Amino acid sequence: MRSIPLRKLAGLALLLLCLAARAASPVASKALSPSEPAYVANDSCLSCHAQQADAWKTSHHAQAMAVATPASVKGDFGNREFRHAGVTSRFLRRGAKYFVHTDSIDGKLADFEITHVIGVEPLQQYLIAMPGGRLQALPIAWDTQKKQWFHLLAHEKTPPGDVLHWTGRYQTANTMCIVCHTTDYERRYDASQDAFDSRWKEINVSCQSCHGPGASHVQWAQSKPAATKVSASAMGLTVDFGAGGAQATQDTCAPCHARRSELSLKGIPGQPLMDHFLPSLLRQGLYQADGQQLDEVYVDGSFRQSKMAQMGVNCSHCHNAHSGKPRLAGNALCLQCHATPRNPAFPSASGSFDSPAHHFHPAGSPGAQCVSCHMPSRIYMGVQPRPDHSLRVPRPDLSVGTGLPNACNGCHAQKSAQWAADSVARWYGKKRRQEPHYGAAFAAWRSGRGNADALLAIVANTGMSAIVRATALSELANDARSGLPTRINALQDAAPEVRAAAADGLALLEPSRRMQVLTPLLRDPIKAVRLAALHSLSTVARERFDAGARPAFDAALQEYMAVQSLALDMPGAQLNLAQMLQNTGQAEQAEQHYLAALKLDPDFSPARLNLAQLYAQQGRIKPAQEVLKAGLLRQPGIGELQYSLGLLLAQDGDLAAAAQALQKAARLLPTRGRVAYNLALAWQQLGKNKLAEQSYLAAVKTDPSDPDFLYALAAFYYHGHQLQQAQRWADKLKQLRPDDPRSITLQRTLRVDTPKSQGALK
Repeated sequence: MRSIPLRKLAGLALLLLCLAARAASPVASKALSPSEPAYVANDSCLSCHAQQADAWKTSHHAQAMAVATPASVKGDFGNREFRHAGVTSRFLRRGAKYFVHTDSIDGKLADFEITHVIGVEPLQQYLIAMPGGRLQALPIAWDTQKKQWFHLLAHEKTPPGDVLHWTGRYQTANTMCIVCHTTDYERRYDASQDAFDSRWKEINVSCQSCHGPGASHVQWAQSKPAATKVSASAMGLTVDFGAGGAQATQDTCAPCHARRSELSLKGIPGQPLMDHFLPSLLRQGLYQADGQQLDEVYVDGSFRQSKMAQMGVNCSHCHNAHSGKPRLAGNALCLQCHATPRNPAFPSASGSFDSPAHHFHPAGSPGAQCVSCHMPSRIYMGVQPRPDHSLRVPRPDLSVGTGLPNACNGCHAQKSAQWAADSVARWYGKKRRQEPHYGAAFAAWRSGRGNADALLAIVANTGMSAIVRATALSELANDARSGLPTRINALQDAAPEVRAAAADGLALLEPSRRMQVLTPLLRDPIKAVRLAALHSLSTVARERFDAGARPAFDAALQEYMAVQSLALDMPGAQLNLAQMLQNTGQAEQAEQHYLAALKLDPDFSPARLNLAQLYAQQGRIKPAQEVLKAGLLRQPGIGELQYSLGLLLAQDGDLAAAAQALQKAARLLPTRGRVAYNLALAWQQLGKNKLAEQSYLAAVKTDPSDPDFLYALAAFYYHGHQLQQAQRWADKLKQLRPDDPRSITLQRTLRVDTPKSQGALK
């Protein structure tokens, strides 16, 4: 099942474009055109490919979804009870049908029939058919190993009426789950009725989910061809795994084994991945700063970071493509390549690794298993341990400086990271991995201690994986100045995810320069790149583009609006539509989509923040404040709402109320220097200089490289007649930005002034 969103979403990153983070839902079904390949019954495949069929029938793919029957249901429906958050749910069976007695959307207890099951082990979820064609996923799941019921959202408050309650929008399997549990799935969502008419060709992940539509291949096979060796295309196959190499295999697995958004009605195997999907980058909250898995990110984004992926290893080297099971047990799986004699396909991987001389643990112990050190697991879906597929070398030395987890302390939790780093140094000496790691650069940048140069070095390092380089570009998106030559050069990168991240990160570039470098990407062969370029260009008036560029702009805009219309049942798509309409000067329509997003999820903070911003731009300050206050009544702990309210109150002239709101925001957002800076301005205007001084210093401490903070603090001390202090901060500004006009003026002023007074601030 797709991951469940946290309701407390806020942050500036969400105010920028974020292509819908949910699985998409079409407005209506799309008729198959004569040129599109057709799907056939899965039995047509199984009847000819017996060996592959036998392996597939035992796989999780074959049991990904099923109608609820005695053969498919694993849970105990023998009048078994489960208590959670004051609700006692009871699971029962009536003949061949299965029911759960639980709370409905109105809070009343009632019986609901289980119609479908999702998954087979280590847990199984259950779907309930509801009005509007919805299949709702019950968050009470069955642990197939412990043979007990458990709640997937045990630590969330999900009362009836909440979007995370089982009857809520974020538990609608039509959107969140089924696309990756069936073959040729069509959501068929009708926004006018807020209803689904979902369909699928097969109720599991069958042959054509990976090999593509099979009608042409069946037709070829039925023609009884004489040739035994012909190309995949000649055999009518959509995907040519042989010619496509490792990338073809990975791109076939990625759509369902990656955290991603959808860019088309449905992806067809064999077509470019980023024409249909936008994989997530190593974003904060999804991954640790060094790329280790954190939130529900599945495995593709982890594997794409690995050296193995860069060397041409793909999923099927380790997993049987039809059964899904590991090809070999234990260390033998890794020793296919990491042993002597060497594997001719990957000669550089050979060596003596299955030995205490390498892993320094007793032979046969858990610590001697390759996966213990190189693929530490994390628990997802409550009970599923999922190995990290980045296959990294443990670096406890990074943990010492960053606090990031490492495999050593994952087992030796009672020991310190320094102990683990010292152990590694003692074992491996100078040969241990000590090179700079992108995780240190990302961690420093996100904490406010880093600098853009480290990120730019990652971008320029073409030997590094594309997902890491693209992430570095995305981190620089709010920086309009740093490293523009490197970032602009990345627009021509061979990897589409790097081009897309580069384009998406230049939205703050000066308009004429932005048009110059991004307009060519409106014709990029990959859809995700075109949409990223459009996003960054959308705030430029269409009239500024020359006649030759306007058709490409219009085509990309139409593509973008079509992509968002696929997911109108989710607030993220409504937000994206509203942003694009606002950027292109259609404020009235933008307002309607912001309101639609909040109707779908009243706690969707990005839409609330943007709607308030729209009202403020229109001079409707009071309505903007009311939108934010309504959000704070529901979620008083959202710092971004407090911050935006504080700015609007200040704009309205109510400085006392503004300072109160900004003070709350500063407590909720302690790493946001800009919040402390604005609070300092409010205190200063209120004449509370001691409080202003404290807030200015807090802002500088959070981000000492922000010239606005340095200038404001120097000016503050100057006007307070503390000229030595003013000179100190003016010198820091000069060192940081010697050509800044404010710095030049400030230095000139301080040179001609004499320190008449060094009195204390009041």
